[in-house]
Formats: sequence, structure tokens, C-alpha cells
Amino acid sequence: MGFAQRFGEPSAIKSVYFGGGSFYVDREQNKELQHFLDSIPHLHNFLITVHSHTDNVGGKEYNEWLSKMRGQSVVDKLISNEKVKPESIEIRDFGLFNPIYDNSTREGRRKNRRVDIILWLAI
Repeated sequence: MGFAQRFGEPSAIKSVYFGGGSFYVDREQNKELQHFLDSIPHLHNFLITVHSHTDNVGGKEYNEWLSKMRGQSVVDKLISNEKVKPESIEIRDFGLFNPIYDNSTREGRRKNRRVDIILWLAI
């Protein structure tokens, strides 16, 4: 059972965006992520889901790998924050499936190259 079934609506969502074919969290995205984490009071009271996505460029297997790498890169950044415990994180890699934006446009593909960090209040 996923967090949504156990805890209802998410408390906060933050997206981290990536360049094409990249799983590197750049300086600006890292800065925004840290600002987001710092803005959440009592961060240790949340469970976190990490949903990783890609655009549709490349094959299915490549995008599955890239999605996992993106998710892990963000998880590494999360657990480097002493308020986030590794056991509070659940990872879901979607790869090129379930795009929110239109992959037939450059802007849509750019927005689909992301990892969504979703916070669920656990208490």
C-alpha cells in the first residue's frame, strides 16, 4: 500500500529538474531543494515519496535506468540532510511512462525530466 492510501493528500511537493540524458542535480536545483527542505518545519515527521520521470527520448530500458539514477541522485541529496532518515523514503521510478506534460514539445519534454519529492505527514 502506498503513502497516498495510508495518509491521504500530500502535504508538500517539490520537483527537481534535469537536463536531457542527465541524472546530475545541478547547483541551482540543489539550492532550491535545500531551501525547500529548510522551509518544512518538523521534517522528521514526514514520510517521503520520490517519483522519478524521464521524457520519451531514448528506449524504454535506457529511460528505466535513467529514471532510477535520477531518483537515487535525489535520494542521496535528501539523506545528506540530517533531518531526513533513509527509512522515511519510498522510491517509485516511472521512466517514460505517466508523463504529465506533452512529450511532443521541447518544453513538455523539459518538464517531464524531473523527480517529484512528495511529503506526507506521518503523525
